[in-house]
Order: sequence, then structure tokens, then C-alpha cells
Amino acid sequence: MNYHLDEQTAEYNRQRIHDEFEQIRLERFYKKLRVYRPGRFERTMFEFANWMISTGKKLRKRYEIPSRNSEQTPSRSLVR
Repeated sequence: MNYHLDEQTAEYNRQRIHDEFEQIRLERFYKKLRVYRPGRFERTMFEFANWMISTGKKLRKRYEIPSRNSEQTPSRSLVR
């Protein structure tokens, strides 16, 4: 049997595995360096969510029944 060929194949496989691990390591390293730049959809949804939050607070202030005793929990909202 040709043991020299088996050792060459094993060394080739070890080198290939080592190269794959190095490639994965470099990809992870460069992903950490990449700056997140949201697209148009992400920016629009972020602005929409902020608008909904600010509008909700204003509506709650407008329609919530003020409680007479500050020790009581706030009354339930009229908006359902």
C-alpha cells in the first residue's frame, strides 16, 4: 500500500480545513467592523414607530379620566 499518498491526502485535508477556519474567522472579524446602515424601509418603520408612540401618549393624556385620589390607581382609559 502507498502510505506516502495517504499522508499527502491527510495533509491536504488538514490544510483545507485550516483554510476554511481562517476564512470563517476573517468573515466574523469583518462583520464586526461593518457599520449598520439602515435602508429606506427600516428608517421609515423607525420613524413610524416613534410617531405612534408619541401619538399614543398624547391620546392617553387627552382621554384618560383623572383620578380624584392620587393614592388610587389611574382610571381605565376611554380609548379601547
